[in-house]
Amino acid sequence: MKLTDILKRKNIYLYKAKNVQSSEELIKAITDAYLSSQEETIFGEFLEKLSIFVSKECKNGFKSGIEGIDLEIIEDKNKIRYIISIKSGPNWGNSSQIKKMTDYFAKAKKIFKTQNSSNLIQIIAVSGCCYGKDNQPYKSNGDYYKLCGQAFWEFISGEEDFYLSIIEPLGYKAKEKNEDFNIEYAKVINKFSREFLNTYFLEDGSIDWIKIVKLNSENKLKI
Repeated sequence: MKLTDILKRKNIYLYKAKNVQSSEELIKAITDAYLSSQEETIFGEFLEKLSIFVSKECKNGFKSGIEGIDLEIIEDKNKIRYIISIKSGPNWGNSSQIKKMTDYFAKAKKIFKTQNSSNLIQIIAVSGCCYGKDNQPYKSNGDYYKLCGQAFWEFISGEEDFYLSIIEPLGYKAKEKNEDFNIEYAKVINKFSREFLNTYFLEDGSIDWIKIVKLNSENKLKI
């Protein structure tokens, strides 16, 4: 992490509008915002890997090689192939992102139907969300099912209460890791604060917002 990189990525106008006055307040705010977005990404990737592992162990699922599809589960008995896109929670994307997902589903269905033209198999698309709820699982506008929280974990594991059984293991060594994190976090805050005081402060002790905004947004390119 570098202070200049974070200052370039964050909405500096927001922090000025919130009347941030001290370097410590600003440094902690932008650092926490950056870390929060990183945590969402990293943990989302972890949950995707966990979902694939669980489905492999419980239902012989496997990671898909088709673009836009994360997981596949084949039920030979019912001649059903499930194609699954894994998301962290139910409110993961806007309308254009959802449309892109349904396009991936349609493309994958077309590929599999062509491959299995002589041995017809039903292709069912599923948007799987690792937490949350959705009381209307079938989405007719995209011809797919949206399974969230308990429903999703039961679908890939076959166990109704599986969503409860994973919460304790997720906290394994959490206290130990948090203590290590807090030590490193304090070092970063101290380092950034020193750099900020040396670079982005005026002689009267106030924050040099003009200099920060220039770093963040100055661009003299014209159409």
